[in-house]
Amino acid sequence: MPELPEVETVRNTLKNFVLNKKIESIDVIYPKIIEDDVETFVNSCINQTINDIDRVGKYLVFKLDNIAFVSHLRMEGKYHYVDRNEPVNKHDHIIFNLDNGKQLRYNDTRKFGRIKLVSLQNYRNELPLSKLGPEPFDATCNELYEKIHKSKLPIKHVLLEQNIIAGIGNIYANEICFAMGLDPNTPASNLTKKSVQELIDVSCKILNEAIKQGGTTIHSFSANGIDGLFQVKLKAHMQKICPICNGPISKIKIKGRGTYYCPHCQKRRR
Repeated sequence: MPELPEVETVRNTLKNFVLNKKIESIDVIYPKIIEDDVETFVNSCINQTINDIDRVGKYLVFKLDNIAFVSHLRMEGKYHYVDRNEPVNKHDHIIFNLDNGKQLRYNDTRKFGRIKLVSLQNYRNELPLSKLGPEPFDATCNELYEKIHKSKLPIKHVLLEQNIIAGIGNIYANEICFAMGLDPNTPASNLTKKSVQELIDVSCKILNEAIKQGGTTIHSFSANGIDGLFQVKLKAHMQKICPICNGPISKIKIKGRGTYYCPHCQKRRR
Protein backbone atom coordinates (compact mmCIF):
# COMPACT_ATOMS: atom_id res chain seq x y z
CA MET A 1 0.00 0.00 0.00
CA PRO A 2 1.38 3.44 -0.88
CA GLU A 3 2.37 5.27 2.30
CA LEU A 4 3.01 8.96 2.93
CA PRO A 5 6.24 9.21 0.86
CA GLU A 6 4.74 7.34 -2.09
CA VAL A 7 1.57 9.44 -2.07
CA GLU A 8 3.66 12.60 -1.80
CA THR A 9 5.65 11.42 -4.82
CA VAL A 10 2.44 10.83 -6.75
CA ARG A 11 1.23 14.31 -5.76
CA ASN A 12 4.43 16.02 -6.89
CA THR A 13 4.52 14.05 -10.13
CA LEU A 14 0.89 14.71 -11.03
CA LYS A 15 1.26 18.42 -10.34
CA ASN A 16 3.80 18.57 -13.16
CA PHE A 17 1.20 17.26 -15.60
CA VAL A 18 -2.35 18.18 -14.63
CA LEU A 19 -2.31 21.56 -12.90
CA ASN A 20 -4.35 24.21 -14.72
CA LYS A 21 -5.96 21.56 -16.91
CA LYS A 22 -9.75 21.58 -17.22
CA ILE A 23 -11.77 18.37 -16.85
CA GLU A 24 -13.95 18.19 -19.96
CA SER A 25 -15.63 14.88 -19.19
CA ILE A 26 -15.26 11.80 -16.99
CA ASP A 27 -15.67 8.15 -17.96
CA VAL A 28 -16.64 6.04 -14.95
CA ILE A 29 -15.94 2.43 -15.86
CA TYR A 30 -16.13 0.95 -12.35
CA PRO A 31 -18.64 3.05 -10.36
CA LYS A 32 -17.82 1.56 -6.94
CA ILE A 33 -14.58 3.56 -6.90
CA ILE A 34 -16.75 6.67 -6.49
CA GLU A 35 -18.25 6.95 -3.00
CA ASP A 36 -20.75 9.60 -4.11
CA ASP A 37 -23.63 9.28 -6.51
CA VAL A 38 -21.76 8.90 -9.80
CA GLU A 39 -23.86 11.45 -11.68
CA THR A 40 -23.37 13.98 -8.89
CA PHE A 41 -19.62 13.38 -8.90
CA VAL A 42 -19.31 13.77 -12.66
CA ASN A 43 -21.50 16.87 -12.84
CA SER A 44 -19.58 18.45 -9.95
CA CYS A 45 -16.18 17.95 -11.59
CA ILE A 46 -16.70 18.58 -15.30
CA ASN A 47 -15.72 22.01 -16.61
CA GLN A 48 -13.65 22.49 -13.46
CA THR A 49 -9.91 23.20 -13.52
CA ILE A 50 -7.43 21.22 -11.43
CA ASN A 51 -5.83 24.12 -9.56
CA ASP A 52 -3.81 22.24 -6.96
CA ILE A 53 -3.25 18.82 -5.42
CA ASP A 54 -2.86 18.50 -1.66
CA ARG A 55 -1.94 15.48 0.44
CA VAL A 56 -3.23 14.60 3.90
CA GLY A 57 -1.71 11.41 5.31
CA LYS A 58 -2.13 8.80 2.58
CA TYR A 59 -4.89 10.74 0.81
CA LEU A 60 -4.64 12.94 -2.27
CA VAL A 61 -6.90 15.98 -2.51
CA PHE A 62 -7.61 17.35 -5.99
CA LYS A 63 -8.61 21.01 -5.61
CA LEU A 64 -10.87 22.27 -8.40
CA ASP A 65 -12.55 25.66 -8.89
CA ASN A 66 -15.29 25.36 -6.30
CA ILE A 67 -15.10 21.77 -5.09
CA ALA A 68 -12.49 19.12 -4.32
CA PHE A 69 -12.27 15.36 -4.30
CA VAL A 70 -10.29 13.03 -2.08
CA SER A 71 -8.54 10.00 -3.56
CA HIS A 72 -7.33 7.10 -1.42
CA LEU A 73 -5.11 4.73 -3.39
CA ARG A 74 -5.45 1.88 -0.89
CA MET A 75 -3.48 -1.22 -1.95
CA GLU A 76 -2.82 -0.88 -5.67
CA GLY A 77 -4.23 2.45 -6.86
CA LYS A 78 -2.22 4.64 -9.18
CA TYR A 79 -2.69 7.47 -11.68
CA HIS A 80 -1.51 7.50 -15.28
CA TYR A 81 -1.31 10.59 -17.48
CA VAL A 82 -1.69 9.45 -21.08
CA ASP A 83 -2.81 10.44 -24.57
CA ARG A 84 -6.50 9.92 -25.31
CA ASN A 85 -5.68 7.41 -28.03
CA GLU A 86 -3.79 5.20 -25.58
CA PRO A 87 -5.62 1.84 -25.34
CA VAL A 88 -7.63 1.57 -22.13
CA ASN A 89 -6.12 -0.90 -19.68
CA LYS A 90 -8.50 -3.40 -18.09
CA HIS A 91 -7.62 -1.90 -14.70
CA ASP A 92 -8.36 1.70 -15.73
CA HIS A 93 -11.55 2.48 -13.80
CA ILE A 94 -11.97 6.27 -13.84
CA ILE A 95 -10.85 8.41 -16.78
CA PHE A 96 -10.66 12.20 -16.57
CA ASN A 97 -10.62 13.70 -20.08
CA LEU A 98 -8.62 16.94 -19.97
CA ASP A 99 -8.80 19.97 -22.23
CA ASN A 100 -5.30 19.43 -23.63
CA GLY A 101 -6.19 16.13 -25.28
CA LYS A 102 -4.71 14.07 -22.46
CA GLN A 103 -6.32 11.76 -19.94
CA LEU A 104 -5.74 11.23 -16.25
CA ARG A 105 -6.63 7.61 -15.56
CA TYR A 106 -7.18 6.04 -12.17
CA ASN A 107 -5.87 2.48 -12.41
CA ASP A 108 -6.42 -0.07 -9.64
CA THR A 109 -5.75 -3.78 -10.02
CA ARG A 110 -7.68 -4.71 -6.87
CA LYS A 111 -10.35 -1.99 -7.06
CA PHE A 112 -9.92 -1.07 -3.38
CA GLY A 113 -9.26 2.64 -3.93
CA ARG A 114 -11.96 5.23 -3.34
CA ILE A 115 -12.73 8.76 -4.56
CA LYS A 116 -15.06 11.14 -2.72
CA LEU A 117 -16.26 14.71 -3.15
CA VAL A 118 -15.40 17.14 -0.34
CA SER A 119 -15.71 20.88 0.12
CA LEU A 120 -12.89 22.99 -1.24
CA GLN A 121 -12.44 25.17 1.84
CA ASN A 122 -13.11 22.72 4.66
CA TYR A 123 -12.01 19.28 3.45
CA ARG A 124 -9.69 18.64 6.40
CA ASN A 125 -12.70 18.81 8.70
CA GLU A 126 -14.80 16.39 6.65
CA LEU A 127 -14.71 12.61 6.45
CA PRO A 128 -12.55 10.78 5.66
CA LEU A 129 -9.82 13.30 6.55
CA SER A 130 -11.32 14.51 9.81
CA LYS A 131 -10.70 11.13 11.45
CA LEU A 132 -6.95 11.27 10.85
CA GLY A 133 -4.38 12.07 13.49
CA PRO A 134 -1.51 14.47 12.77
CA GLU A 135 1.31 13.47 10.47
CA PRO A 136 4.70 12.99 12.16
CA PHE A 137 5.73 16.39 10.76
CA ASP A 138 2.93 18.04 12.74
CA ALA A 139 2.83 15.81 15.81
CA THR A 140 3.88 17.10 19.22
CA CYS A 141 5.45 14.96 21.91
CA ASN A 142 2.84 15.79 24.55
CA GLU A 143 -0.09 15.15 22.23
CA LEU A 144 1.23 11.81 21.00
CA TYR A 145 2.29 10.71 24.48
CA GLU A 146 -1.22 11.39 25.80
CA LYS A 147 -2.69 9.26 23.03
CA ILE A 148 -0.51 6.21 23.58
CA HIS A 149 0.82 6.16 27.14
CA LYS A 150 -2.05 4.00 28.42
CA SER A 151 -2.08 1.64 25.43
CA LYS A 152 -0.84 -1.91 25.85
CA LEU A 153 -0.84 -2.42 22.09
CA PRO A 154 2.53 -3.06 20.43
CA ILE A 155 4.14 0.17 19.25
CA LYS A 156 4.20 -1.21 15.69
CA HIS A 157 0.41 -1.62 15.88
CA VAL A 158 0.02 1.95 17.16
CA LEU A 159 2.13 3.35 14.32
CA LEU A 160 -0.33 1.84 11.84
CA GLU A 161 -3.36 3.49 13.46
CA GLN A 162 -4.12 6.45 11.21
CA ASN A 163 -6.32 8.14 13.82
CA ILE A 164 -3.27 8.34 16.11
CA ILE A 165 -0.61 9.33 13.60
CA ALA A 166 -1.29 9.62 9.88
CA GLY A 167 0.76 8.51 6.90
CA ILE A 168 2.82 5.63 8.30
CA GLY A 169 2.18 2.15 6.94
CA ASN A 170 3.84 -1.21 7.27
CA ILE A 171 7.10 -0.48 5.47
CA TYR A 172 7.98 2.68 7.36
CA ALA A 173 6.72 1.37 10.71
CA ASN A 174 9.25 -1.45 10.36
CA GLU A 175 12.01 0.99 9.43
CA ILE A 176 11.17 3.41 12.25
CA CYS A 177 11.30 0.66 14.87
CA PHE A 178 14.60 -0.57 13.47
CA ALA A 179 16.15 2.90 13.44
CA MET A 180 15.16 3.36 17.09
CA GLY A 181 16.48 -0.05 18.11
CA LEU A 182 12.96 -0.69 19.34
CA ASP A 183 11.31 -4.09 19.53
CA PRO A 184 8.07 -3.64 17.54
CA ASN A 185 6.21 -5.67 20.18
CA THR A 186 7.05 -3.13 22.90
CA PRO A 187 3.79 -1.94 24.51
CA ALA A 188 3.18 1.68 23.58
CA SER A 189 2.69 2.46 27.26
CA ASN A 190 6.35 1.62 27.89
CA LEU A 191 7.57 4.61 25.90
CA THR A 192 8.66 7.60 27.94
CA LYS A 193 8.15 11.14 26.71
CA LYS A 194 11.79 11.13 25.62
CA SER A 195 11.17 7.99 23.55
CA VAL A 196 8.01 9.48 22.05
CA GLN A 197 9.98 12.54 20.94
CA GLU A 198 12.60 10.22 19.45
CA LEU A 199 9.81 8.36 17.66
CA ILE A 200 8.59 11.59 16.09
CA ASP A 201 12.09 12.70 15.12
CA VAL A 202 13.04 9.35 13.60
CA SER A 203 9.73 9.13 11.74
CA CYS A 204 10.25 12.57 10.20
CA LYS A 205 13.82 11.76 9.22
CA ILE A 206 12.91 8.47 7.52
CA LEU A 207 9.83 9.85 5.77
CA ASN A 208 11.72 12.89 4.50
CA GLU A 209 14.53 10.72 3.17
CA ALA A 210 12.01 8.44 1.47
CA ILE A 211 10.29 11.45 -0.13
CA LYS A 212 13.65 12.63 -1.49
CA GLN A 213 14.15 9.18 -3.02
CA GLY A 214 10.68 9.12 -4.57
CA GLY A 215 9.31 6.56 -2.13
CA THR A 216 9.70 2.81 -2.08
CA THR A 217 8.87 0.76 -5.17
CA ILE A 218 7.55 -2.58 -3.95
CA HIS A 219 5.13 -4.68 -5.98
CA SER A 220 3.09 -2.30 -8.14
CA PHE A 221 3.69 1.19 -6.79
CA SER A 222 4.95 3.79 -9.24
CA ALA A 223 4.15 7.44 -9.87
CA ASN A 224 3.12 7.66 -13.52
CA GLY A 225 5.71 4.99 -14.27
CA ILE A 226 8.44 6.62 -12.16
CA ASP A 227 9.90 4.16 -9.66
CA GLY A 228 10.98 5.17 -6.18
CA LEU A 229 14.50 4.41 -4.98
CA PHE A 230 14.15 4.18 -1.20
CA GLN A 231 13.84 0.37 -1.30
CA VAL A 232 17.62 0.14 -1.65
CA LYS A 233 17.93 1.87 1.73
CA LEU A 234 15.56 -0.39 3.63
CA LYS A 235 17.32 -1.88 6.63
CA ALA A 236 14.62 -4.15 8.08
CA HIS A 237 11.57 -4.44 5.84
CA MET A 238 11.81 -7.59 3.70
CA GLN A 239 15.49 -7.95 4.59
CA LYS A 240 17.30 -11.15 5.58
CA ILE A 241 20.40 -9.90 7.40
CA CYS A 242 20.71 -7.08 9.93
CA PRO A 243 23.09 -4.41 8.58
CA ILE A 244 24.30 -3.66 12.12
CA CYS A 245 25.07 -7.05 13.70
CA ASN A 246 24.92 -9.29 10.61
CA GLY A 247 22.44 -11.49 12.45
CA PRO A 248 19.21 -12.76 10.90
CA ILE A 249 16.18 -10.51 10.51
CA SER A 250 13.09 -12.16 11.98
CA LYS A 251 9.61 -11.94 10.51
CA ILE A 252 6.52 -12.03 12.71
CA LYS A 253 2.94 -10.79 12.42
CA ILE A 254 1.68 -7.70 14.25
CA LYS A 255 -1.84 -6.50 13.46
CA GLY A 256 -1.80 -9.06 10.67
CA ARG A 257 1.10 -7.33 8.94
CA GLY A 258 4.51 -8.76 8.15
CA THR A 259 6.88 -7.29 10.72
CA TYR A 260 10.63 -7.46 10.15
CA TYR A 261 13.05 -6.79 12.98
CA CYS A 262 16.40 -7.77 14.46
CA PRO A 263 15.94 -9.57 17.81
CA HIS A 264 19.53 -8.69 18.76
CA CYS A 265 19.52 -4.98 17.96
CA GLN A 266 15.90 -4.12 18.72
CA LYS A 267 15.05 -4.31 22.41
CA ARG A 268 11.90 -3.72 24.40
CA ARG A 269 11.70 -0.44 26.26
CA ARG A 270 10.94 -0.90 29.95
